[in-house]
Amino acid sequence: MILAKLAYKSLLNRRASVLLTLFTIAISVMLLLSIERVRIDAKSSFSNTISGTDLIVGARTGDIQLLLSSVFRIGHTNNGVSWKSYEYITSQRGVKWSIPISLGDSHKGQAVLGTTLDYFSHYLFAKKQNLTFNKGHPFAAINEVVLGSEVANKLGYKLNDSIVISHGMGNTSFHHHDDNPFKIVGILNPTGTPVDKTLHIPLAAIDLIHGGSSPVHAEHEKHNDLTGHPKQITAFLMGFNSPLYTLQIRRNINQYKQEALLGIMPTVTLKELWEMLAIVEKILLLFSAVVVLVSLLGMLTTLLANLSQRRRELAILRSVGARPWHLFTLISIESLLTTLLGCLVGSALYYLVIFSASGYLQSHAGISVNITMLSYYELGLIGVIIAAGFIIGLIPATRAYFYSLSDGMSIKA
Repeated sequence: MILAKLAYKSLLNRRASVLLTLFTIAISVMLLLSIERVRIDAKSSFSNTISGTDLIVGARTGDIQLLLSSVFRIGHTNNGVSWKSYEYITSQRGVKWSIPISLGDSHKGQAVLGTTLDYFSHYLFAKKQNLTFNKGHPFAAINEVVLGSEVANKLGYKLNDSIVISHGMGNTSFHHHDDNPFKIVGILNPTGTPVDKTLHIPLAAIDLIHGGSSPVHAEHEKHNDLTGHPKQITAFLMGFNSPLYTLQIRRNINQYKQEALLGIMPTVTLKELWEMLAIVEKILLLFSAVVVLVSLLGMLTTLLANLSQRRRELAILRSVGARPWHLFTLISIESLLTTLLGCLVGSALYYLVIFSASGYLQSHAGISVNITMLSYYELGLIGVIIAAGFIIGLIPATRAYFYSLSDGMSIKA
């Protein structure tokens, strides 16, 4: 206890250099915990880009290709799904809901998605969060459009503005549907998913702007038919009453003889896709380790530099009866206290940063951050840092052990 009090007073006496070392360790701990939290939650959020959907059905291509085209709006499929097949499959027992989607059009580089009102009711993201509106409401007429948050912010649109859809994806659109302008009636809240970069219009409008035979063209039909009877759609999402129905219908879809279709389970395919991106996770882990190593080496450098300045102080302690092991223990306790305090301050900074950045990460990066107590894994990381700090402190402690009284008191030129 006496050595602990002496170590504490010694740290206070050298508070300027100690605070600098402590701050360096605190920043490294904060970065380590933050990177680990973002890494873990990024993986979880990536897996939850689409949530609560049991099956995605499209033309038979590859699992990842179908996922990228239907959920991430990356690439495209050469074929679609006939409306007849869609109606047959979704009428099977156990189907709770379905969402048809039609892609292939764009607006100033942003994807246009044709769908039904079920999209706003059943499409979930993150941990089964519903889509919500920042302004307006879902489309209620064939010429209305709902914008994702990023589309509205990037292009400066507001409610009641009129826009024109173009044929073709991305920036390669070559035909503008000027004769069918759309009125903006809703703007969604940010989700951090591809929904933010998408314009949503009624499925029947897709057929209308391409001059199809949608019932909305007939004078006797009401224009509130937002689904129509398109010949083909890009894909559709499905939810089931039981996982047993999911497996059964998925098998039936993959063996469907009338059309070459593919049914994928998005949670499984997302996991496969993340494993392909595992290099990113490894880079983040490496970066975390380097940050901690640099801070600990900085602490070692500071301790060794201070030790050279404290040789006279240590010699005086020896002259009043301190044993070599007393000096060894004193320096060890000082490094342990510095590391421990740095970890405590770093943990507090971690919570401050995560709490402040959670909203931004959700809306701009799609990462749903969990603000919880430190997990056993995170506590283990802190324990490793404290142990590493203690071990590094043994180096200057060992040097102090071998300092002799005459070496400390001698006058050097």
